[in-house]
Amino acid sequence: MNKFQLLVGSSAFFIAGCAAFFSVFGIGKLFSGAFIAVVIMASSLELGKLVTASFLYRYWDKINQFQKVYMATATVVLVLITSAGIFGYLSNAYQGATIEFEKQTTALSFKEEQIEQLEEDKVFLKDELEQSVASLPDNYITAKRKLREDYNPQILGINSQLLDLKQEVGELKTQLVETGVDVGPAIYLARAFNTDIDTVVKFFIFILIFVFDPLAVMLIVAYNQILLENQPKKVIKKKKPLEPVEKPLPQKTFGKGAIVKPNPD
Repeated sequence: MNKFQLLVGSSAFFIAGCAAFFSVFGIGKLFSGAFIAVVIMASSLELGKLVTASFLYRYWDKINQFQKVYMATATVVLVLITSAGIFGYLSNAYQGATIEFEKQTTALSFKEEQIEQLEEDKVFLKDELEQSVASLPDNYITAKRKLREDYNPQILGINSQLLDLKQEVGELKTQLVETGVDVGPAIYLARAFNTDIDTVVKFFIFILIFVFDPLAVMLIVAYNQILLENQPKKVIKKKKPLEPVEKPLPQKTFGKGAIVKPNPD
């Protein structure tokens, strides 16, 4: 076995093993009620998929049409199932890593909306105060002062709430920076493409599953091709034709001690 053959075989089985691991546990999480049984079933199907792909490559010209159609279809369907399992596994891992980040993002959005609402209430109260003061005659100084005394506590209360909320928003942003380290690349890509993080992650997972298990199957087929091409060929020795052996002509004896050789003619 040469080095390249060993490299192709190792790569094929390593990628196929990784794909099987992600797929089996992804499907197992989907049917967590019978996790062990599902893992055993999915593992057997993963092994069967690789064996089926190898069998089809080696014996394609020797099997009937029904076997070709069924086994090829089963291999494609199993590749799709494996890809779905990988998608489920990676999606679950992404959600586990970002659940705290999403909570903090939701809380931050809520508090920012509260700040916007309080700012609008503050502007409304100030406008209402100015209009009320302006509607009074200039000599109603006491009434104007009374109006300001009535409105000022409300405005001060809004200012106090705004300060508290802005402090909480600052703390949340700091926590988001710390929590977002794990999903930093996804955040950067989402900002670069002006979209949300979930869309970026889904797109990235689809790229992974497009080249993951299909590549494993193709490498298994390539490994079988290398094995067949490097098989020692049987040398058939040709038998040498037998040379004719000339038999000595019979000798005739005439009389005692006299030998006469027959005429070959």
